[in-house]
Amino acid sequence: MASEEPKPDDTIYALIDYEDPYVQPLILSALKSRLPSTKYKLITSLSQVPTPSSRLLQFVQYESIDFDHLMGHSSTSLANAYVIRKALIRKHYLSTTVANWITKYPVSVLREGVKPCVEFEVDYAEFLDDALVEAWELKESWGRNEELGEEEEGRKRREWWILKPGMSERGQGIRLFSSEEELTAIFEEWDPESDEEDEEDEEGDVRSGSEEGEGRKKEEKDGNEKDKGTGIITSQLRHFIAQPYIHPPLLLPPPHSPSDDGEGFRKFHIRTYVLATGALQVYIYRPMLALFAARPYVPPWDQVLQSDREEAMRAHLTNTCLQDSGDREGSVGLFWSLPDDILAQPDFASGDGAGEVKDSKGWKEKVFSQLCEITGETFEAAARGMSIHFQPLPNAFEIFGLDFMVGIEPDGSLQTYLLEVNAFPDFRQTGDELKGLVEGLFEGVVEKSVAPFFREGGKGSGEEGKEGEMVEVLNIDLGRR
Repeated sequence: MASEEPKPDDTIYALIDYEDPYVQPLILSALKSRLPSTKYKLITSLSQVPTPSSRLLQFVQYESIDFDHLMGHSSTSLANAYVIRKALIRKHYLSTTVANWITKYPVSVLREGVKPCVEFEVDYAEFLDDALVEAWELKESWGRNEELGEEEEGRKRREWWILKPGMSERGQGIRLFSSEEELTAIFEEWDPESDEEDEEDEEGDVRSGSEEGEGRKKEEKDGNEKDKGTGIITSQLRHFIAQPYIHPPLLLPPPHSPSDDGEGFRKFHIRTYVLATGALQVYIYRPMLALFAARPYVPPWDQVLQSDREEAMRAHLTNTCLQDSGDREGSVGLFWSLPDDILAQPDFASGDGAGEVKDSKGWKEKVFSQLCEITGETFEAAARGMSIHFQPLPNAFEIFGLDFMVGIEPDGSLQTYLLEVNAFPDFRQTGDELKGLVEGLFEGVVEKSVAPFFREGGKGSGEEGKEGEMVEVLNIDLGRR
């Protein structure tokens, strides 16, 4: 009697080790609620996988992913990060991605949805002149500003710029300037104090140049820098971008604020979680966060920016990771819970002094529509126009945190701007009160990435309120199998 052929093992071996006590239980809960328990088995090491061809899910920090296994088993191995995605997550690469795309497609939504960038590299303040030789946009702007003079009225009409290190995160090194002298002073402030310190920083720069460090190790490094304020060491980063500052931004009272008279209105940015899966579908998670600055907004020309820069930047920086625990309370809310109608803006936040905004009713849907268009085209620009620096894999997915700002145009209309793209976003900044938002995101990831890859139907996808939360904004075939 012939023995039966053994059935192929269709178990999904799931290595879930996110190294974050906030996120880990949410991933496990998402698997439990969206996959039949008989279909997967949790493991703690790749050595527990029976055969190299067994079905494997890696949901770990970037540095812990076994990319060799991922690349060698494209039909059975799935991981939660792409190998290469610098075209999106490095500010100077993203700048090039957008510039190349709008050169090829002049009517792209990215022309209006991303502020143009001036890129330059500098090690020390003394070399800044050489670094800015071809920064024509900056020099022309400085010339126009100089003609306006130093009086208050002239400073109000100046063109202001925001400086961002290309490889820093969590608000480190962001500054405002309107003249060459102000920019020079910023870099002089960042020059190292000794040769020994500089040598240590150069060693750190070598380590930070790879795709690694986008997970927990990078977060720990940034967390340590937080204790030192928002400063950096220039030679540690080298790559910088400067963009026209978004002024006036849309200002709103922060969550649970008793004031609606404009006195306590603050700047905020929108944190959007985006799922990129395979090669290539992109989804926006409709529940979004609004993260508010720690202080009421002051215009960039306000004297406080000159007298107390650190305190003034608390009105301009919306990165809650830079805020003290007391400031952070009430600084994070749900985007869709923001006021349905925009209240009259403070006088300095309007083009004509009236403080009125066009199309106040339904403004959130308009912003969301712009946000979806910008996101989809940004990922397509990276995938098609910067394919060396963004290589989606058919057997990988990744969650990105995209930050957007809403500005008020001179005619009173609203324009949404992409600020940056973050890999391995810090979900802990969401807080315990809004943890359910992150939980829903991971459920969407299992539904849109994990279950389809392993050809599992999943369960619970038809639950009320869940079906439309993952909004598809891009679906292209890059021909990668």
